[in-house]
Amino acid sequence: MRAYCLPRVQGREHLPRVGEAILASNHLAEIDSLCLAAVLPRPVAFATKQEYFAGRGVRARLLRAAGQIPTDRSGGAPGESALRAAHAVLDRGGLWAIYPEGTRSPDGRLYRGRTGAMRVALGRDCPLIPVTIEGTQRIRPWRPSRVRITIGPPLDLTPFSTERESVRAATDALMAQLARQGGFDYVNRYGRERLPQRTDAE
Repeated sequence: MRAYCLPRVQGREHLPRVGEAILASNHLAEIDSLCLAAVLPRPVAFATKQEYFAGRGVRARLLRAAGQIPTDRSGGAPGESALRAAHAVLDRGGLWAIYPEGTRSPDGRLYRGRTGAMRVALGRDCPLIPVTIEGTQRIRPWRPSRVRITIGPPLDLTPFSTERESVRAATDALMAQLARQGGFDYVNRYGRERLPQRTDAE
């Protein structure tokens, strides 16, 4: 993986050597998780969309062997099992990684975050570390690409609570930090949200 992503990593000192922590990252390409795992000094469990676990192919076997967490991206009750699995990882003092956008960016910009990461972090007073990754969208099997990974300091979560509106505000603060850290343009809508249809009068 290092041969493919040629990583440059900044901020390793912000990653705790022991103990639970949540890593929240932007998401550009399917290979993001492998690139991040290749440069982190500790094992990490990612929230991975459940479609990748279908069947018995190589990808599904690798994900299961690596302890990745199937995640239903439809929101609501189906996603609660993934959050319970995340708590189990953190209870063991592990690292749990999640892409708050819930899907890969379609155009390299950063999209509105979903609240799962903050629901977990605020519910257990757990460090939440913003991570930005750049360049993975250019990697091809025949063409490695330089990838830049930046690990930021843990967010200050003291102004926020587990109340619904506060969780939303904390998530927005996280996305603002990711945009600043990675220099991304921010889009205040979900990545798969359809744009309003234009009419002839507009």
